[in-house]
Amino acid sequence: MKNIFYLLTALFGIATLTAHAQTGMQTTPAGAQYQIFTHNTGEKIKLNDIVYFNYIQMTDKDSVLYSSFKTGKPQPAQIRPSQNVADLMDIFPLLALNDSAMVKVPTDSIFKGHEEARPPFFPKGSKLVFILKIIKVQSLQEAMAERTAAIEKMKSQEATETNTYVTANKLSPVTTASGLKYIITKASALRKPLDGDTVMVNYTGYLLNGQLFDTSVQANAKAAGVEQPGRPYEPIPVVLGAHAVIPGWEEGLALLHEGSKAKFIIPSKLGYGEQGMGNGAIPPYATLVFDVEIVKVKPGKHVPVAARPGVKHTVRKKTTVAKKKN
Repeated sequence: MKNIFYLLTALFGIATLTAHAQTGMQTTPAGAQYQIFTHNTGEKIKLNDIVYFNYIQMTDKDSVLYSSFKTGKPQPAQIRPSQNVADLMDIFPLLALNDSAMVKVPTDSIFKGHEEARPPFFPKGSKLVFILKIIKVQSLQEAMAERTAAIEKMKSQEATETNTYVTANKLSPVTTASGLKYIITKASALRKPLDGDTVMVNYTGYLLNGQLFDTSVQANAKAAGVEQPGRPYEPIPVVLGAHAVIPGWEEGLALLHEGSKAKFIIPSKLGYGEQGMGNGAIPPYATLVFDVEIVKVKPGKHVPVAARPGVKHTVRKKTTVAKKKN
């Protein structure tokens, strides 16, 4: 256990570790063993509180499986009644802000009923070890208020950044009732697509800082250093009115004609909203810029649907960038 001793010493200090070294492990009713290394005088964590904690997860042979201390990403959790011995929900109410503890969870309890999922480094009788430190505690009301304030700040920042982008690039877009901004960069007198038609679209999507996040044009991908070997670079089909793409595309494509080109400036409410997309490629509350071209319009079955411009969209489906995935 020498490695654990060194690890604990680094995290909590020699004096603290020594002071508690003789206290021994205690056991919860569910069978988890625990040892609290610090006993801060603050209020103990309560049911429904939101906590942020750093932790190290390891085997009882000192092999580290994961460390949020190393990644710099504390884990959030809402305190609820314990559902299983490994969720630590019986441990959190014993701790206060800045407390540190070691928890040993019997793996026989974790893999009971599904032994086939047991990895070889957790043999029968072994324990999953957590070393954790509480770094933030909030009531549910405090956490909700903080989240609301953060959202409002991001919304305000989005509007400011969009206006800065438009001004800096000397653009004069048309703004629809929904908030979509667009500029026709190549006009066309060919047919305008109707709901049910399939439009073949070439596109290149950027963040406001100019970073390209997706494109159907190989030359653009290559120039930006994001070309994906084996990917077909070609116009993508979009059935207008099927709501298979983000709302900003649905509305914008309906404004164009076959052969026309345009620039769309799509606010997050018509794009990917507070979730963002693509593992961080599109951040939350990000306004997107698309250069699009309708290469061809293929007539389809025309079914009347509600007019798009200015309509508030209440359903946002996940997509890759322009085309949505389930």
